[in-house]
Amino acid sequence: MRLILSFALALGALTSMSVADHHKSGEHAEKDHECALNFEVKDIDGKTVDLEDYEGNVVLIVNVASKCGLTPQYEGLQSLYEKYKDDGFVVLGFPCNQFRGQEPGDEAAIKTFCTTKYNVSFPMFSKIEVNGDGAAPIYKYLTEKGAEPKGSGEVSWNFEKFLIDREGNLVGRFEPRTKPSDKSLLESIESELKSKS
Repeated sequence: MRLILSFALALGALTSMSVADHHKSGEHAEKDHECALNFEVKDIDGKTVDLEDYEGNVVLIVNVASKCGLTPQYEGLQSLYEKYKDDGFVVLGFPCNQFRGQEPGDEAAIKTFCTTKYNVSFPMFSKIEVNGDGAAPIYKYLTEKGAEPKGSGEVSWNFEKFLIDREGNLVGRFEPRTKPSDKSLLESIESELKSKS
């Protein structure tokens, strides 16, 4: 009887470990696809940041550059951030040098440029690629998923904008030339801010 009981307990322990491991790996696999913020990235100072920390906020992800005709959009992005941050809105800036080499500096130079020229106080991250084989995982996810009005596909230029709702879903994608003050972008942000997670 004791032998049967020991065997049953051992079998139970093995089964629960196996289920837990399966659940754990399955959970991570599913999570990779269910949330646009399920990624770790490096901030502009090289520290690892889990983007899931921003869940519960409405997030605007933008690939930025310092030497582009659209660079003055930094001013509008900062204004957006200041206007809505107390309501749970954040802009995340990802420098990228893939478009005609318009972000040539290192992280220290980018940080100095943004803070001194445009008083940027929203979170900035280390330089990444947004297209191709070397694209950062978050951008692979965003460009494959797609959202209106632009749809899916590669990032076309600097300052393309991806809007993420409070639950981490991609809900909008806007062309680079869509200004931060654009009515359709503002309406989308305000609509998402009204939703509570």
